[in-house]
Amino acid sequence: MYNQKVLDAFANPQNVGVIENADGEGTVGNATCGDIMKITLKIENDKIVDAKFQTFGCAAAIATSSTATQMIIGMTVDEALQVTNAKVVEYLEGLPPQKIHCSVLAEEAIKKAIEDYRAKQQNKSVDKTSIEYV
Repeated sequence: MYNQKVLDAFANPQNVGVIENADGEGTVGNATCGDIMKITLKIENDKIVDAKFQTFGCAAAIATSSTATQMIIGMTVDEALQVTNAKVVEYLEGLPPQKIHCSVLAEEAIKKAIEDYRAKQQNKSVDKTSIEYV
């Protein structure tokens, strides 16, 4: 059912875990299959310097999570937003049709983590411009 590259990514996942005090965090889930994926990001100067994942799911969900985090480390935030599920599947040299939704979760988790990062950045800039009256 799975090709060797997917099996290797599942058996030896990279970037497993959570980044404490992450700059961005995205959690997505699929009620249909029960897969839950969380990606945390460490971002410096708008560049992703670290990415970790925690995934509860099948081999494809774990393989796509691992692959997605590998792909985005070193990218700028804007470059990471261009990572699609199709690019994750291509990197893995294919997934069974019934498992494509796992790659969609990886794309969505990246986007959600970046949205969270940008919201936090916006809040920081608002805080810096706030004037406190005594």
